[in-house]
Amino acid sequence: QAQVVESGGGLVQPGGSLRVSCVVSGFTLDYHAIGWFRQAPGKLREGVGCISGRSDFKYYADSVKGRFTISTDNAENTVYLQMNSLEPADTAVYYCALRYPWYGNDCSTEAYEFHYWGQGTQVTVSS
Repeated sequence: QAQVVESGGGLVQPGGSLRVSCVVSGFTLDYHAIGWFRQAPGKLREGVGCISGRSDFKYYADSVKGRFTISTDNAENTVYLQMNSLEPADTAVYYCALRYPWYGNDCSTEAYEFHYWGQGTQVTVSS
């Protein structure tokens, strides 16, 4: 059974940086995609970005492009979301999700395509 666990959220000032982590286990690393999502109070869940396990293809939503970066440490089965130049609008619960199996060389942030979800980690951007 695949498992997904996020960590690393917290409080940061506007303009600051934060990195959240996602440890995944229980599946074969090659055939998967990881997605990052967020949900702010009173708003719909939003896809932030994703990475394909086969090709390292990455996709970012326009709202975070140039500020957020997804990276992986395969030895540690960990995916990171590095968030820079944070804004109050980035305040949300951030979720990591696993699409498995996935044999494609690309990825998307359609939530229904992801089978396993973490519990979420709160990111608050405020002065």
